[in-house]
Amino acid sequence: MKALFIGGTGVISTQISRLLVAQGWNLTLLNRGNRSYTVPGANQLIADINDEAAVAKAIENEQYDVVADFICFTPEQAQRDVRLFKGKTRQFIFISSASAYQKPLATPVITESTPLCNPYWEYSRNKIAIEELLMKEYRENGFPITIVRPSHTYSRRSLPLSIHGKFGEWQVLQRMLEGKKVLVPGDGTSLWAVMSSRDFAPAFVGLMGNIHAIGQAVQITSEEMLTWNQIMATVAHALGVEYKPCFVPSEMISKCQKYDCTGSLVGDKSNSVIFDNSKLHQLVPTYTQALRFDQAAPESVQYFLSHPEKQVADPEFDAFCDQVVAILEEAEQKIAAL
Repeated sequence: MKALFIGGTGVISTQISRLLVAQGWNLTLLNRGNRSYTVPGANQLIADINDEAAVAKAIENEQYDVVADFICFTPEQAQRDVRLFKGKTRQFIFISSASAYQKPLATPVITESTPLCNPYWEYSRNKIAIEELLMKEYRENGFPITIVRPSHTYSRRSLPLSIHGKFGEWQVLQRMLEGKKVLVPGDGTSLWAVMSSRDFAPAFVGLMGNIHAIGQAVQITSEEMLTWNQIMATVAHALGVEYKPCFVPSEMISKCQKYDCTGSLVGDKSNSVIFDNSKLHQLVPTYTQALRFDQAAPESVQYFLSHPEKQVADPEFDAFCDQVVAILEEAEQKIAAL
């Protein structure tokens, strides 16, 4: 089986690429070659996917069983993919997002038939528009689309956090190590689904080359429901420190223009969600989720602690957190004095 991945070395796609190589797929990764790591055993096609003419020339004599685009974020990019791969693949997989589902939710139980509508986040609205474009191509022209909707996926090199700065996770971990409070949406009791890329990969591979997945949208999400308190407390435990939350209303922090809390919180992470993966199990009956978050998180934490290049300080975000904590602590004192 022959596959082409556009991207292929990200949080989600790296583990999929490794699994495909282990299973004997002929896998090519199309990217600009900017990342310092590669996937041993995979072919590499160095190109900029946005240079459509160059990519078209590079693949003009190729045919694929599966093409998957992990870095398609706008309808214009999806239209480019249709032009490039129409007639050149038996299946095209678009990685959408579970954040595209209805916000606010009418029901916390989410299936693939839950309406797609997110007025809070442009990222999600673009994913919805791409889905509509590609399904139209499938209905009218037979373009062999499969849509995959992941939720919050992490890897050995990343951690799922609710609120963080511009440079990623490290400053939140640093605050925990320093005994400072960390920002947590609401009262920390909303349910969330975090999934290891090691569990995501076999589910995704089970959809590849699967004739029953053509023309379908399928969510691949965790079946372990956790509160944000449980998620953050698990990270603190892996660091060997006490969990000290500062609970902040999502609507309140979304007023801050410095960080995108409207989209990422009000439009996504602050909503309690329970995903029904019945469709995935029907299409990939051998799939089972193997890792709980408390089993996988310590490895991710140790990766940050043992790799200095991941320890990127974010003093601006740290100061922002201190300010929010101080404001809320003062408000608590005033309320207590009433």
